[in-house]
Amino acid sequence: MLDRLTANLQFQAQALSLRAERQRVLAGNIANADTPGFQARDFDFAKALSAAGAGASLPRSTTVTDTRHLKVAAGGAQAGGADLVYRLPEQARLDGNTVDMDRERANFADNSVRYEATLRFINGNVRTILSAIRGE
Repeated sequence: MLDRLTANLQFQAQALSLRAERQRVLAGNIANADTPGFQARDFDFAKALSAAGAGASLPRSTTVTDTRHLKVAAGGAQAGGADLVYRLPEQARLDGNTVDMDRERANFADNSVRYEATLRFINGNVRTILSAIRGE
């Protein structure tokens, strides 16, 4: 019984960490909406959660600020099967930037709501466990 409770909380904690990481990636996209040549990035949350459940780490972004930096694979940084990938733009911009602010805002808001829901779920589980321990 305790193993199931621990596994459930660990799963939710991994989901929360991935939501936070995705929020950081989306915020970076929004912050660079006017940067010429910036390529919007994201990752498949379900795939990343599956990889994290298998003991993999979170996706990590890489920034090349110098030509002497090492190159990463074409999909971006890989972490346990969850690639941080470039988004394909709906409409090309002349400056090469691929950030679509409407899409980014919608994804950011959706991810925020899901992050909050995961937090509430974790809090509910902890309250239930504490209630059971107290015998209430």
